[in-house]
Amino acid sequence: VQLVETGGGLVQAGGSLRLACTASGFTIDGYAIGWFRQAPGKEREGVSCISVSDGITYYADSVKGRFTISSDNAKNTAYLQMNSLKPEDTAVYYCNARPYGLGSDYWGQGTQVTVSS
Repeated sequence: VQLVETGGGLVQAGGSLRLACTASGFTIDGYAIGWFRQAPGKEREGVSCISVSDGITYYADSVKGRFTISSDNAKNTAYLQMNSLKPEDTAVYYCNARPYGLGSDYWGQGTQVTVSS
């Protein structure tokens, strides 16, 4: 069982990145997939999540209108499209898969996003 995040990198303010969270060993349609981030010296915070089975989404106020979460069951992957990036978006981004019922949740290893001013 594994979650792997890809798509991080260095981008200028105002730019865009798309993060991907690919699952193996389980299918994401029985899970809610969340994106979290942690900046140096700060606590991990929730950014966005999607209930894969029904598509219901949630966004933190700080990213609302700029980030879009989606999922592709065929690819067993969730995405976070990040537009109009700001330096304060700089962090390590993690994805999390939480089952609807009983069971363990899973974390990816994280991907670094750095936004230069």
